[in-house]
Amino acid sequence: MAVVNVKDQKNNVVEELNLPDEVFGVSAHKKLLHSVVRAQLAAKRVGTVGVKTRSTIRGGGKKPWRQKGTGRARAGSNRSPLWKGGSVIHGPKERSYDLKINRKVKRLALKMALSEKLRKNSLIVLDSIQLSQPKTKEFVALQKQLEFSKALIVVSKKDTILSLASRNIPQVKVINSDQLNVIDILNNPVLITTKDVIEKITSQWT
Repeated sequence: MAVVNVKDQKNNVVEELNLPDEVFGVSAHKKLLHSVVRAQLAAKRVGTVGVKTRSTIRGGGKKPWRQKGTGRARAGSNRSPLWKGGSVIHGPKERSYDLKINRKVKRLALKMALSEKLRKNSLIVLDSIQLSQPKTKEFVALQKQLEFSKALIVVSKKDTILSLASRNIPQVKVINSDQLNVIDILNNPVLITTKDVIEKITSQWT
């Protein structure tokens, strides 16, 4: 079981926290991480627009007139592509870029990413993050104390003051623990979180 120092906002160690190997001791598997990253990026793509065919367009269930004896050409549906208000012939088909990834695989990839941050000493655990005002200068002061420039900050619940104070810092991203994802963890050299987030993650994943 790994041990990490819990610090205050002035970068002083206040206690030690045990981290279970089931979450923070998982060895990385490049192919698995790659598949989860691909799926996450693909989910952001909008996809293509499709048109309705005569099998999907609404209406057209009743035959407009009988097959023979009217003197008119036979017709089976008023939603034929030849009719006004009908479907489209050979139109574009809708395409989704989503890739299916099992929930267990996603969670395993998150554990791998968190374990890598711990192995590289890039995980900073604070007892709490509290700013008095939503001011950029207060967040810059926190940056200087903790000695980081680019980082992902994970909090237990939405913190409006922290979000407003850090939004002018281009290389800092603040998310809730429910929004934790592999790409954000891997894209940022430092992961900053709080003790309650670690406890929440370990209780859910072990």
